[in-house]
Amino acid sequence: MKKVKNFFWYCAGADHQLLEKCPTDESKYVGIGATIFFTGLFAALAAGYGLYTVFDSYLIASTLGLVWGLMIFNLDRFIVSSMRKTTLSNELIMAIPRFVLAILISIVIAKPLELKIFEKEINGELAVMQDEMKTAKEETINIKYNEQKQQITSDITRLKADIHTKTTQRDELSRIAQQEADGTGGTMKRNPGPIYQIKKADAERVNKELDELMATNQPLINEKEAQVSTVDSLQQAELLALETTDIGGPAARLEALNRLATQSSAIWWANAFIILLFIVIEISPILVKLLSTKGPYDYLLQKEEYQFEANAYKDKGFIHDGIKKETEALANKEKEFVRSNLDMKLDNA
Repeated sequence: MKKVKNFFWYCAGADHQLLEKCPTDESKYVGIGATIFFTGLFAALAAGYGLYTVFDSYLIASTLGLVWGLMIFNLDRFIVSSMRKTTLSNELIMAIPRFVLAILISIVIAKPLELKIFEKEINGELAVMQDEMKTAKEETINIKYNEQKQQITSDITRLKADIHTKTTQRDELSRIAQQEADGTGGTMKRNPGPIYQIKKADAERVNKELDELMATNQPLINEKEAQVSTVDSLQQAELLALETTDIGGPAARLEALNRLATQSSAIWWANAFIILLFIVIEISPILVKLLSTKGPYDYLLQKEEYQFEANAYKDKGFIHDGIKKETEALANKEKEFVRSNLDMKLDNA
């Protein structure tokens, strides 16, 4: 138990020799050290899981997670050990930047664990996101090829419309010539005459034009219909070759968690409470330091630090005194210059 106690004292950044003289403060610093230790442990586990989703390697994730956990542990240890019990206002001023830093660390620590806690829900949302991405890609492919087919089909329709128009014109002229021949139209005379010959010539002329148009347009129609078949084949081949994108990385998981929180108030509140929990865990050592009264350890630490500070002032005094004695041989102006600057240094010390 003594080793465990000493370890947690080390985690709290406490001076063992001074703390052993203060039995009433031992448990307090054991609690502070344990909180710092477990905060670092949570940070290592969270970072390890988060990095595993990136590198998919236990060795890399464990190594980098351990480094991250040690960094958070060392940072928390520095924050708590550097705080001193003075007046409440001074302590609050000192604690504000530490609170901000602690909150930022908490958010960073909490995110990977949130991803693990909601892993099943996130995996389901990732499947939905993958389907959406695949559908979007299919739509892009379809739009690209449908535009090509639409242009070709438009050309085919235009070519066929020209043939249909010319065919309709030929049929109409042939009908008029036939009616002129059998006396059911035109001059209403049964025997063919000059008017019939003219109408027949018009029908034959248009029929010739139709044959020429067919000779020109039909190969183009066949060619463009073949192009439509080719585009259809390319479109189907590209759709079949389309693969579902694996989006299991941390960025995609964070996006999935954000979508889930937007869709479900329960997940949003659970997400918020997890972050708040880690914020409380992270700032708890600072809160303990702020809320605890000034104990024997704080007085001994203040005395120890003040002794070093006082000795530093004393050493400066001896040094200045020695320099002033050495300047006795200087002229009055130079002597006064040295003395005035040394006195100024003492005043600002």
